[in-house]
Amino acid sequence: MIWPVRSPGPTPMMRLRSVVFDCADPDALSSFYASLLGGRRHHDDPNWCEIHLCDPAMKLAFQRVGGYRAPRWPDGTPQQLHLDITVADLATASARAVSLGATVLGDPVEEEGGRFMVHADPAGHPFCLVVEDGRGGSA
Repeated sequence: MIWPVRSPGPTPMMRLRSVVFDCADPDALSSFYASLLGGRRHHDDPNWCEIHLCDPAMKLAFQRVGGYRAPRWPDGTPQQLHLDITVADLATASARAVSLGATVLGDPVEEEGGRFMVHADPAGHPFCLVVEDGRGGSA
């Protein structure tokens, strides 16, 4: 569901269109996320690929960047964003992500409302698999 945000002034409604990942190989990284999240991949350009998720207005995009440096976790050098992906079973989701090319960056962490586990995608971007409300298998 898209939640429109209205500013108090004359600014038009805004909605998030896409999240763009800088990377060295857009084709490979978009394939990873399309497999992980079940998106439809669009790749006409060697420097730009997209996956469209269940909401056709929302997509992840991947752009080639010369001299790309992967962020380091947990210190965040260089500082970049990460995705939190809700899963039903942490162990199963982690094993699937690893089979697709992800790397586990830490042990599962318990927090109020659930557990999470940090991974890196094949280009080094961190992402968290999250089980809410303490549900799911052990990792």
